[in-house]
Amino acid sequence: RRCRSAAPMALPQCQTQVVLAQRPTAEIVPGEHLVTSTDVPVPHPAELLPDQLLIHNLWISLDPAMRGWMNDRKSYIPPVKLGHVMRASAVGEVIASRSAKYRPGQLVQGLFGLQEFTVVPAKYAAPCLVPPIFSESTALGVFGITGLTAYFGLLEVGLPRKGETVVVSAAAGATGSVVAQIAKHVIGCRVVGIAGGAQKCDWLLKELGLDAAVDHKAADFGTGLKDACPQGIDVYFDNVGGQVLDQVLRFINLKARVVICGAIAGYNDTNPQPGPSNYFSLLVNRGRMEGFIVFDYSHQYAKATRDLVRWVQEGKIKHREEVVDGVAAAPHALLKLFSGANTGKLVVRVGPRLTQPVPAPSKL
Repeated sequence: RRCRSAAPMALPQCQTQVVLAQRPTAEIVPGEHLVTSTDVPVPHPAELLPDQLLIHNLWISLDPAMRGWMNDRKSYIPPVKLGHVMRASAVGEVIASRSAKYRPGQLVQGLFGLQEFTVVPAKYAAPCLVPPIFSESTALGVFGITGLTAYFGLLEVGLPRKGETVVVSAAAGATGSVVAQIAKHVIGCRVVGIAGGAQKCDWLLKELGLDAAVDHKAADFGTGLKDACPQGIDVYFDNVGGQVLDQVLRFINLKARVVICGAIAGYNDTNPQPGPSNYFSLLVNRGRMEGFIVFDYSHQYAKATRDLVRWVQEGKIKHREEVVDGVAAAPHALLKLFSGANTGKLVVRVGPRLTQPVPAPSKL
């Protein structure tokens, strides 16, 4: 079906879409690994099968996990197939529905991909329940998988207690910033953020109110970390792995908890990074290092989201977004996550709504 010009205010005939053309072995190269097309036909509402939805994406999330989804190896979720639309979380509006669960105009969220329009079975969409006083994009950030990852990783795996020292790597990032603020302003811990560069460290101290910030790019990073943690480290929330993790292990306390959320420092490496040389500290201090996947806590999402909304409203959590416009800009914007060029949650603004809003089917 070829693209045709559309009448004003009508559903567009063509859309922009990003597909995985090749699997990267190191850094992502837009145009080589992720290929953008602007002449992909938009599905027609009449083509929907029973229980399907036609969705127009409004906001798309850019996440470090997307790099792992490009690799053809065993993981917690199957890899993206070559030639298929690049997987990405999104918030969209229902344009047409053949499901009793959703009506046109309702906001939904799910893994709708790097594209403007998509057709999905209704079971793969979930109502977007963000309170109307917040932007729809927060369903991908502080109230979405990003915030939920911070919530469960810290509270269920890290188990912080008031007065303990919590260290967070990539603390100026989308997940790390939420972790740090929950630990500081909700639990009452001493919180040390690790970030790259003086500007990010300054933001952690002045905007988020952390107790200390350490620049991992500094030549004396190890000394700076030691000075920032005079009582040692009780909980470490790790988003980066590599040498930062290795340095942190030098200073962990008895019964310390190390939460493995990500290892972004090595996502683009051709060869696997060597294991931490200071791992023996876990034995000596009877520490625990544990990974987790946020999907394992899906049955608790509603309560966690209610908590996150309340903490934001109370001023205990601040959140920042970096917005890029248009699906075509996504492949290059994605690279910012691996160079450390962004602060806060990175999202793509796809375009304005095409439907009139209707109330969500339920509340938080």
